[in-house]
Amino acid sequence: MCVESDGCEIEGCSSSDEVRTLSGSMSPGLKSNPDLHPCRPGQKFRAALLKCRSPAAAAGILSFGNVLNYMDRYTVAGVVLDIQRNYDVSDSRIGLLQTVFICSFMVAAPIFGYLGDRFNRKVILSCGIFFWSIVTLLSSFISKEYFWLFVLSRGLVGIGESSYSSISPTIIGDLFTSNTRTMMLSVFYLAIPLGSRSYVFSSLASAAVSFATGAFGIWIPGYLFRARVVQKTAEACTKEICSSTDSMVFGAITCVTGLLGVVIGALTTRLCRQKTERADPLVCAVSMLGSAIFICLIFVVAKKSIIGAYVCIFIGETLLFLNWAITADILMFVVIPTRRATAVAFQSFTSHLLGDAGSPYLIGLISDALQQKYTTSALWRFLSLGYALMLCPFIIVLGGMFFLATALYFLDDKDKAEAQCNQATQPPSSVKVTSK
Repeated sequence: MCVESDGCEIEGCSSSDEVRTLSGSMSPGLKSNPDLHPCRPGQKFRAALLKCRSPAAAAGILSFGNVLNYMDRYTVAGVVLDIQRNYDVSDSRIGLLQTVFICSFMVAAPIFGYLGDRFNRKVILSCGIFFWSIVTLLSSFISKEYFWLFVLSRGLVGIGESSYSSISPTIIGDLFTSNTRTMMLSVFYLAIPLGSRSYVFSSLASAAVSFATGAFGIWIPGYLFRARVVQKTAEACTKEICSSTDSMVFGAITCVTGLLGVVIGALTTRLCRQKTERADPLVCAVSMLGSAIFICLIFVVAKKSIIGAYVCIFIGETLLFLNWAITADILMFVVIPTRRATAVAFQSFTSHLLGDAGSPYLIGLISDALQQKYTTSALWRFLSLGYALMLCPFIIVLGGMFFLATALYFLDDKDKAEAQCNQATQPPSSVKVTSK
């Protein structure tokens, strides 16, 4: 029985209906009452909207927001050639844009995680989205004389996005359990008890993924453009607007591989769980090690074949993105529900601090140093950036090692978290007190 607040009955509802809240609690169905009267049309519409407040709808909205989140995060990468020409800055200063963004993101994430475990998450989420949107809009109007202001705006955008990334996964984690939670987190990541050793290692592995994705998002389109210049299929960017399709192609590949990676990761993990309970970290480890091989091949074939480089990028990114949702699910297994927002925030802080906070700037710095050491030419500009990017596959291999370490402690930490959760929910009357 569905009943409006003023005592009217909504047609088409049975007595077995129940109301599900966003926190996952259920309220019992209401029994029919002869005093109830049919609802007016406006009340029926409002009731229909309330019916949409289901866990699946919430997960869908949060997932769509995460798509926008990651699209905005790598908007700069899509126009990096134009930004570099407009502000007349070096590779290292372009890398600094992403470093400032990630630094502000990781500093704000633990704060939002702390607040999310203690106050209304929806309010925090809404304020963060509003702030993020306003700053992003205003940054579009910064003139070329104020590069420092553009850098500052990227830092403010990072603060707004950190609220979303810290709070959203924990809401999904509260709404679903087991394989359903894995599936919903997989959808969300199409667009992560503190101190458990699996938590530490998975966070370090996540940092390796962030290091590579952060560097690739900024530098791979530019690297492929320089490869085209070396192959004499494109001219160096000296015009008012840089006409390169590599940013669009790389962005499309990243979107497809992100979708493909998390779907394959979720399905593979579900199948492997039938063989071993350590499937989650093991799948991540194997995918990371496989990804490193194909990412190395990018820098081998790019000088001769752009198509070959794109094939290697596609396979390498697919394998790399396999662990996105799985890493978040590992966290949900080893952290009790009341500490998940804080855990996600600190994992985010760690992965960004050791990962993409420094990787774009570091790669740009190495590239600049190599260019200054030898006579600058189109070929050497291409090679110097390629040599700098070769650091990424080595970091990815290190991340695979951390996932293997996670597998060693995963089951023990999972059992400890479950025991702590059961102890917290056990009624006081069931606890026996024995005297010595």
